[in-house]
Amino acid sequence: MKNEILFAAKYIAAGLSTISIAGAGVGIGLVFSGFLQGLARNPSLVRDMFTYTLLGFALCEAIALFGLMMSFLILFGL
Repeated sequence: MKNEILFAAKYIAAGLSTISIAGAGVGIGLVFSGFLQGLARNPSLVRDMFTYTLLGFALCEAIALFGLMMSFLILFGL
């Protein structure tokens, strides 16, 4: 009985840790929508804005990868 509860808790925890992936998707959408709005307002700053956009994308994607890593560690770790 104890082992079954442990397996159920592992699956629930792994599912909850993937919520960060949805949040990262929203964050990436916001980053690129801000880039497009800024580009429409001032096209001459495209180089600087694109650099900051890639930085924001990388940081949002890192959060998603950390959440996915935690999910795998919960499922397949000891």
